[in-house]
Amino acid sequence: MVGDVSFLSLYVEPGAIQGMPTDCRVVTISPFLHSLMTEAVELPLEYELGGRSDALMRLIQHEMRELPAAPLSLHFPAEGPLSELCYQFVEKPDIHATVDSWAEALGMSRRSFTRLFTQKIGMSFTAWRQQACLLCAMPQLAAGVPVAKVAAELGYESPAAFTLMFRRAFGSPPLTYLGLR
Repeated sequence: MVGDVSFLSLYVEPGAIQGMPTDCRVVTISPFLHSLMTEAVELPLEYELGGRSDALMRLIQHEMRELPAAPLSLHFPAEGPLSELCYQFVEKPDIHATVDSWAEALGMSRRSFTRLFTQKIGMSFTAWRQQACLLCAMPQLAAGVPVAKVAAELGYESPAAFTLMFRRAFGSPPLTYLGLR
């Protein structure tokens, strides 16, 4: 997390809610669920089953199954040369990095690399590269670095091109998304 953060946490016994994802992910909390969580923090740890507190907790559990994943995570292979290349990329992200240059760096054909990348990471190289660039931009933007400078450092042709990609991924322009505007 970057900058001032305020959050509420819910802790749920493993297996208590059927249909939950098994992997770790960041989710988008609806205003409704936020209100339910705000109300829930005032409840006693042990409450009467069948009462208002129980109904509130059941509603929270129901809503938790419906939470959409937010595009705020970046998958990496567990180990090996592809993992090393991914971590090197995050150190110096470039939106113009190509499948061919990565395939060549790993001594693979384009087709083999594309297959391996999707198998190990679960998304295409292009989608991962874009996500990596946008996530690497977040700390800089939160620190007040101008959008134009961040966009240029990542290799975007213009601040408008970067803002368009950011809006597509996160639903709003960078400064609005980060609450800076």
